[in-house]
Amino acid sequence: MSRLVLISNRVSIDRSAKNKGSEGGLAVALNAALRRLGGLWFGWSGEVSDDSSMNMHTATADNVTYATVDLQQADYDEYYFGYANRTLWPLVHYRLDLVDFHRRYSAGYFRVNSLLCSQLLPLLQPDDIIWVHDFHLIPMGGQLRQAGCGQQIGFFLHTPWPAVEIFRALPQHDVIVRALFAYDLVGFQTERDLGAFVSYITHEIGGRVDPDGTAHAFGATTKIGAFPIGVDTENVAQYSEVEGKSRMTRRLMDSLGGRDMIIGVDRLDYSKGLIQRMAAYEHLLENYPDNRGRVVFMQISPPSREDVPEYINLRHELETAAGHINGAYAEFDWVPTRYLNKGFRRETLTGFFRASRVGLVTPLRDGMNLVAKEYVAAQDPDDPGVLVLSRFAGAAIQMTAAVIVNPYDIEATGEALQTALHMPLDERKERWSEMFDDLSRDDVLSWTNNFISVLTDNGDGSQ
Repeated sequence: MSRLVLISNRVSIDRSAKNKGSEGGLAVALNAALRRLGGLWFGWSGEVSDDSSMNMHTATADNVTYATVDLQQADYDEYYFGYANRTLWPLVHYRLDLVDFHRRYSAGYFRVNSLLCSQLLPLLQPDDIIWVHDFHLIPMGGQLRQAGCGQQIGFFLHTPWPAVEIFRALPQHDVIVRALFAYDLVGFQTERDLGAFVSYITHEIGGRVDPDGTAHAFGATTKIGAFPIGVDTENVAQYSEVEGKSRMTRRLMDSLGGRDMIIGVDRLDYSKGLIQRMAAYEHLLENYPDNRGRVVFMQISPPSREDVPEYINLRHELETAAGHINGAYAEFDWVPTRYLNKGFRRETLTGFFRASRVGLVTPLRDGMNLVAKEYVAAQDPDDPGVLVLSRFAGAAIQMTAAVIVNPYDIEATGEALQTALHMPLDERKERWSEMFDDLSRDDVLSWTNNFISVLTDNGDGSQ
């Protein structure tokens, strides 16, 4: 049986309290999939070292071997801080106003991909199935091919793929797309992202895409498809049932004093619509005053990319917005907003989700958003909460039973919160049941199996 090799920018071996709550949805999903299947997970350790030898660190747990390397400061500055976080990340999230183009960033991006490739090669076996993840590592497939790798290699993009008009603002955008044609299969989160990629292939570079999903360009071919990522639905549901009775969740519920809670859980990132979310909650309090003293909004936002200026500014903006709402509406026995700039264990969050009346997930642009799916999976079937979800999250394409909103429309989002808070039990249960059934069928293992079956041509997974 072939071994699965996952390659991602960040591999987190440390499960200590120091790092709890810091993993994003990608890390959580990949961990869940790989624990079930076994294999190798390779990538950056998250550490910056003065040692130029890129020493390998390995650990084994839960049938998974983790192999990581440190980066030097220049590599971090140009590859991660620069091209990944100040060029590609804002670009794919439609924030051209925040994109920072520098040739040294681009050079560092390709250089670090090459360095990581050289560290990975001795670990590979001839019959491995190699699966590269996300925008940090787009060149990896081509570099593995140049090194003589003949294994089946797939790539999955966890972020959105932007419209042609956005993507061609990237200098040498065709070089990035050409690199994707080294893979046997390129996967996207949604049909919307797939369509944007097809549009680029056909209209920007004169390639073509066959009805079966085979793309032709640059004298090469690759299969392309949409593979919406899922969550570990069964485990989330089990965790939430246990955590719903835990000491942490009981403390939370005691502090609410019988009030309804709206919860948001997002990395501190400008793509998540956090400022607009605060404004929508303020609209709810201003225009539906019966909620004052009866509803609490808890926003949990662990720090992210703390050395990137835009994220520093966002933190200050969010703190100001939360303070403004509390200053305007708080009473001596009620504080309307709880803003927590810290992370919690994933298991603990499932208990918090279960204790909340509304899950507020309103990104301005998101590839999928697994918090939305985890929120639904964590609900009590007999008394489920309501998911209020941005139409610009990939999850909204699947989760049509959520209350779908346009996060740019502050007033409508505030009104949606009012609808969610006062939704009858029968309707809540009907909406939840529809979404939970879908999440149970299309969970993270189904996503993994579907992608691998198409990559290896051993199944009939749909594209």
